[in-house]
Formats: sequence, C-alpha cells, structure tokens
Amino acid sequence: MVHDRDVTAFADRAPGYEQGWLGRMHRDIAERTVDLALSTCPRPRRVLDIGCGTGYLLRSLASRCPGAIALHGVDPAAPMVEVARTSADDDRLHFSSAAAEHLPFVDGTFDLVVSTTSFDHWSDQQAGLGECSRVLVPGGHLVLVDQFSLWLSPTLVITHRGKARTKRRCSRLLRAAGLRRPAWHELYSVIVKAVTATA
Repeated sequence: MVHDRDVTAFADRAPGYEQGWLGRMHRDIAERTVDLALSTCPRPRRVLDIGCGTGYLLRSLASRCPGAIALHGVDPAAPMVEVARTSADDDRLHFSSAAAEHLPFVDGTFDLVVSTTSFDHWSDQQAGLGECSRVLVPGGHLVLVDQFSLWLSPTLVITHRGKARTKRRCSRLLRAAGLRRPAWHELYSVIVKAVTATA
C-alpha cells in the first residue's frame, strides 16, 4: 500500500478508531506496550509516541507517570491528531502532525520513544529509526511494537517489499541507526512483538 493511502485510511478511521473489537485489540496492545515501556524505563521524564493515533497510549502513560514533564504524540494523519487533542485531559499531553522520518524535535529531547503498530506504515523505516535515535537522550530507550514473524516473510516479496517484518531485518535496521542492545519480547498473539533498544 502506498504511504499516502495508509495515511488517508487512518484519517478516515479516526472518529471510531477506539471502538469495536479492533479498538479493544489496539487498546490491549497499547496497555501491554505501556507495561513493557515502564519496565524498560520506569520513570520517564519526556516521552514521544510515534504514530500516536488517538493518543490512547500516551493518556495511559500519563496516568501512570506523575513525574513525567511532557508526553508528545505525532501522527501523519491530521484527523487522528485532532481526536487525540480533544481526548487529552492532561496539560502534559501534546499532539502534532508529523511522520517518523521527519520528527519536529531537537536532538536528545526524549528519554523514552514508543511506537505501536505504526512501524510497518513508515515510508522509510531506516530514516525513521535514525530520527528515533537522534531525538533520544544518550541511554534513552526505544520501544517498538509491530508485526514481526518469519510467517510474514512471503509478504516481503510482494506487498511489503523492503519492510522489516522479521526480527533479523529489524535488528539490522536498529543497529544501523545507532540503537544498541535490541531485545525482543512477545507481546500479543504469535505475530505482534516488541523490541527494546537503547540510544
């Protein structure tokens, strides 16, 4: 799927994204991601969520991180950002429209960067991971959640050519971006996995 079509598809789904069985699944994955993020970085001060959608994950993190100064979410789909803004009930939450490949933050801004089920939609995964590395403080943590499995290898030939849908390919991209110590975690079902890495 072309990147612009991905953005359009998510823009169209924004008003009801958290509803129904699919919404429940996304919320469940987000809660498991929050648990993993806080086990990796127990007291984050500044957090970035890439592909934040409606902001559910950041709202959950904010409720569990009273010491956090700021929690920023970016998403290329402007309607998702608008839903996130109207749902925000905490002054520390900030949302803006941006893509992973061009993050509007200075170097070394965040001690925790998370991304949940958006990595597969990044138009340039290597550039996006480079941006993650750039905006993390030294020793900061990345928590990346998406579909990774050898079962997905056939999709690399046709629909997802050039994407990192296996652990091996993703680990290679992480190291090339300067992110160290990738550690893999089972998160949800047999395909949705998480990788943590350090700047």
